[in-house]
Amino acid sequence: MHIVLDETAVAAAGQGNVLASRLIHRAHAEPDWFLYAPACVLVEADRNRPGTAEHIAALPGVTVLDLDLPAALAVARHETWAAAHAQHAAQPTPDRPDGAIVATTAPKQWKGRPVRVLDLTP
Repeated sequence: MHIVLDETAVAAAGQGNVLASRLIHRAHAEPDWFLYAPACVLVEADRNRPGTAEHIAALPGVTVLDLDLPAALAVARHETWAAAHAQHAAQPTPDRPDGAIVATTAPKQWKGRPVRVLDLTP
């Protein structure tokens, strides 16, 4: 299972959202669960709540995804960097042929985008 956190999911995890906490626990405890936090998502979450990025990045089950050249090119085509980086990270890759699911507390934000969504709204 491959899951990408968007900025709302990162913020929710920092505020004690039970569903986000369960994802983090599973990614840490189960070998076939992978949880990703794109760098642009961390920046946006930290702007809204300082300290969030450092907290999420320090968690053992979370992999921070850098803003490499392909991600930067994808981000440049969109208005918001956080959502664009999360969407890019959710696309299929050789390591993730089926892509990843975007975890969010704002599922309407993802309507019409080419991603699968996991609603973390309590």
